[in-house]
Amino acid sequence: MTATSPATNALLLLLRLRTFVALFLVLAFFSVMAPNFLTTANAVIVSKHVALNAFLAIGMTFVIITGGIDLSVGSIVGLCAMVAGWLVLNGVDTGMGYTIWFNTYEIVGLVMLVGVGVGLINGILITRLNVAPFIATLGTLYIARGAALLSSGGRTFPNLNGTEEMGTASFPFIGTGTILGLPFMVWLLIAVAVGAHYISRRTPLGRHIYAVGGNERGAALSGVKVNRIKLFVYMFSGFCAALVGLIIASQLQASHPATGETFELNAIAAAVLGGTSMSGGRGRITGTIVGAFVIGILSDGLIMMGVSSFWQTVIKGIVIIVAVVIDQAQSRLQARVALAQEAAAAR
Repeated sequence: MTATSPATNALLLLLRLRTFVALFLVLAFFSVMAPNFLTTANAVIVSKHVALNAFLAIGMTFVIITGGIDLSVGSIVGLCAMVAGWLVLNGVDTGMGYTIWFNTYEIVGLVMLVGVGVGLINGILITRLNVAPFIATLGTLYIARGAALLSSGGRTFPNLNGTEEMGTASFPFIGTGTILGLPFMVWLLIAVAVGAHYISRRTPLGRHIYAVGGNERGAALSGVKVNRIKLFVYMFSGFCAALVGLIIASQLQASHPATGETFELNAIAAAVLGGTSMSGGRGRITGTIVGAFVIGILSDGLIMMGVSSFWQTVIKGIVIIVAVVIDQAQSRLQARVALAQEAAAAR
């Protein structure tokens, strides 16, 4: 006797593959509604936009798997972009009559430290002070955005093209360079995605991340260092946000304190659409990447159709709600299937 009907199994398979179905639908829709959508030039533009969203979504995936949330990633992007702009243009004034200037590699390292540092603050607030992730990261969202505004008085740092004398002439390459015909940022994304996938599927750290999200108390009793895992995922999320801040400042050759506003919305949408459960314990980096493509294609397609940016925000919000509803439906169906299989096996 079969435990479940073929229709139930087919529905469950469809729910599991919902991200690929959504990707196919948006590609089909915009290829018809926006005739220039499938051109090579537009594909390059879309890949760049997807890369920015995917970096944040990868970090967000780890955070959500542990049962948390990181609302500060957009503000970390803005802060890190401003730090990069400040270092390229002004260096660091020692107050003793001379200025310390940094080359591109040093600037990258310092900016990454800023992003990881904000992530560490998030982790400490959550693990040591027992502040709820939503509140902790909401607070750092405002702090990081305020710091970005204070760094320039709300003004833009322009002309970040660097100079040979200061060793920063290569700074624009981060956001505009290409290797073997692909944008450098896409190669960066491939490296980060492969590394994150390997961690999540092949290492004890990855197993512990899932264990914390699945049953935090049980994970602690089995010897998992829960607080260390949470510190890692928030620091990694800050790392990913810092990468995006660097890329945007390099790409535009300018940095503005409003950079990254609402980016957290896209990151959450991509992660949840890719199958990451908001209740924790479930999610895949590969699904998140596909989800980032869906969000990126949706955004660019709506722009090409002339849809207002206000409506784009509304649509992304709807996407998040629908993705969460579908995820809950999948969880309930999987629980029913598991019960049916147990009952069938007991007969």
